[in-house]
Amino acid sequence: MELFILILMILLVLLTLAQTGVALHGSGRRDAQLGMLTQNLNTLTEQIDSRTRKSEETVQTQIEKLITSNNQRLDQIGEKVEQRLEKGFKDTTTVFGDVLKRLALIDKAQEKIGQLTSNVVSLQEILSDKRSRGAFGEIQLGALISNMMPENSYSLQYTFPNGVRTDCALFLPEPTGTICIDSKFPLESYQRMTDLALGDADRTAAERQFRQDIKKHIKDISGKYIISGETSDGAMMFIPAEAVFSEIHGHYPDLVEEAQRARVWMVSPTTMMAVLTTARAVLKDAATRKQVHIIQEHLAALSQDFNRFQDRMDKLAAHIGQAQKDVDEVQTSARKITSRFEKIEKAELSDAPGETS
Repeated sequence: MELFILILMILLVLLTLAQTGVALHGSGRRDAQLGMLTQNLNTLTEQIDSRTRKSEETVQTQIEKLITSNNQRLDQIGEKVEQRLEKGFKDTTTVFGDVLKRLALIDKAQEKIGQLTSNVVSLQEILSDKRSRGAFGEIQLGALISNMMPENSYSLQYTFPNGVRTDCALFLPEPTGTICIDSKFPLESYQRMTDLALGDADRTAAERQFRQDIKKHIKDISGKYIISGETSDGAMMFIPAEAVFSEIHGHYPDLVEEAQRARVWMVSPTTMMAVLTTARAVLKDAATRKQVHIIQEHLAALSQDFNRFQDRMDKLAAHIGQAQKDVDEVQTSARKITSRFEKIEKAELSDAPGETS
């Protein structure tokens, strides 16, 4: 701003010189005035230089202050940035550590999934064979029964006198009697009819085969495991696959009715547990009834013992009463004797003839 004012002053001086030069028209005083103007110009120049230097110094000082302030702010910003970077690095390190831990857990889970996959594949290989599948059903049946029933209430692979062997025989009290359980697993036709990769014709053929397999199992169980005089009038077909059991009851009600007419009860692992729970309750009730007879016998014997005890207690009470009477009489005699001795000591014998002992 000051520099701008100086420049205006210089312009005014120059304008004054021009006007003066016009007014003098070459007079002798022109040289003197020019000298004065020159001197004024020099003074103005010095002032301008001085003020310019001061302005430069002021600007330099302000620039230095601004640089110092900017440096301080940059240092503060640098410290904050460094702190935030350090905090971010720590947070990132923590998150990265957590990620590594989770990755380790995921690796373990993948290993377990791989093991489970191999186990599932092994199970599928086992179930693909009829003998292995039959053994699988028998093992599952045996595990259910051994966990639910007392040892003396069942027998696995039980053989009847006629040579027929059943997977399991339940020994229940009359009128139920012995119930045979056979483990069947019609898996091949079921797998084919539920395989969407096959055509409609193949799946329809598999459905027919599935129906025939179930009918054959019902007929075989009814003919082999319902033995007159040996077993109950019904038998059970254990299906160790809930999906197969649900398929039969959901889409083949005619097979369920045919099994009921043949007195063959189809059960899955879930329904088998309900049947075994009921059978265990029946066994417990029968055992309780037997224990009731024993308790009644003991109560009758205890009643006889108590009657004898009552007779003996009455006799003892009579003896105790007689003994009490004798004790009272003995005490009376003792008091009289004591009184007589006291009178003898006092020489009061005159009263003696009138007294009796």
